[in-house]
Amino acid sequence: MTNKNKKILIVTTNYKGDEASDIKETGVWLEEFAVPYLVFKDTGYEITVASPLGGLSPVDEKSMSCSNPEEWDQCIKILRETIRLSEVDYKNYDALFIPGGHGPMFDLVNDELLKEIVEYFYENNKVISAVCHGPAGLISAKTKDGESVLKDKKVTCFTNKEEHIVKLDEAVPFLLESKIRELGARFEDAKPWSEHVCVCMDGKLITGQNPQSALLLAEKVVESLS
Repeated sequence: MTNKNKKILIVTTNYKGDEASDIKETGVWLEEFAVPYLVFKDTGYEITVASPLGGLSPVDEKSMSCSNPEEWDQCIKILRETIRLSEVDYKNYDALFIPGGHGPMFDLVNDELLKEIVEYFYENNKVISAVCHGPAGLISAKTKDGESVLKDKKVTCFTNKEEHIVKLDEAVPFLLESKIRELGARFEDAKPWSEHVCVCMDGKLITGQNPQSALLLAEKVVESLS
């Protein structure tokens, strides 16, 4: 199978924040979507970007900067018109990728269809990948034995320390690192804001710690699919 025959499903958040909460504005962290998306595109993969509701997957304004590469602009346009996840035949895909931003902590974490997709990918030895807060989309999935798919796996995500640094540790519905540890994963982290990626299950489960890890994560996904 050539790269052009490989298909990647990217699942993004629809959550934009809540004026009544301490997280008034959020969504997808642009770097965590744009960098892997462009790596996958340049590799020749067929990419589908979907979200639970379809349509707009909001970009966190804090991730927008005039210093961002111009090629990221096309990624913003793609996030404005995502496909509804229920319209995707997920069994036809070779890899799943979930970018972060705080949005996934509010909608993807409880999405029953995403849970079903993660479990299918896990049972069929397909690549599952997520970066920063993206692993929130993995924590509900279970094996056929009823255990977390993350149990005893080497996993990373946006750390409690990093959440504290950005002063949102008391605003998020839960601390993702703590939840992943509770599920029995072998959690690994590096210094805040440093590049760190965990690869396990012979390259089938790939997680990244933060935005700085997006490129390496994408490269590891390509390596696993090659």
